[in-house]
Amino acid sequence: MNGYQFYWSIVWDSLPLLLAGAWVTVQITLLAFIIGTLIAMPMAVARQHGEGWAYRFSTCWVELSRNTPAVFQLYVFYFGLGAFHINISSYAAVLISVSFNNAGYMTEIFRGGLSAIPRQQLPAARSLGMTGAQSFIHVIFPQMFKVIFLAYVTQGIWGMLNTSLGMLVGLPELSGATQYAQSNSFRTFEFFLVTALIYYLIAKALQFSAQLAFRLVYRS
Repeated sequence: MNGYQFYWSIVWDSLPLLLAGAWVTVQITLLAFIIGTLIAMPMAVARQHGEGWAYRFSTCWVELSRNTPAVFQLYVFYFGLGAFHINISSYAAVLISVSFNNAGYMTEIFRGGLSAIPRQQLPAARSLGMTGAQSFIHVIFPQMFKVIFLAYVTQGIWGMLNTSLGMLVGLPELSGATQYAQSNSFRTFEFFLVTALIYYLIAKALQFSAQLAFRLVYRS
């Protein structure tokens, strides 16, 4: 880097663009985290306790999401659906692909958590008059989340990093906004260094928020 001249003023001028992209990244991260969780919970139960079509469907989802590249999954939803005249926006494609990926990984994380809970707890809850759904919501899942907390949060952060693939389909999330800004100024090092810092801060904010929520829920 001998003789390299830094021009941080260019990055500063483009900061509103980067922050707007960061906001898109945060939106998709949170939505994909929630959607992935809601899909993964019943699939984990199906993988752990079920059989038949529910087990096969969940297994197929897990195998595809965990053993194919995330960029391939994005292209399937964005370009692949277009072949069937199903056209969706780049925002929707990234949201769907990250949710799909999250759900597959979370299913196995949740299944590991369910395996750590004694099987007798489910029939014990049912004996108290709870339905199957109530037993999982009030007894099984609270214990499961306590066991898998670190892996669960890590997957959420990984999902956030996967949103950067949005720049490949024209989405102005953080990486897409950075790519656009640096292509106009050719100050690649400055822009991507600042962008890396923003990603780091987002990851730390997610981690801190999750730890705070964990303490509030399990403060006893």
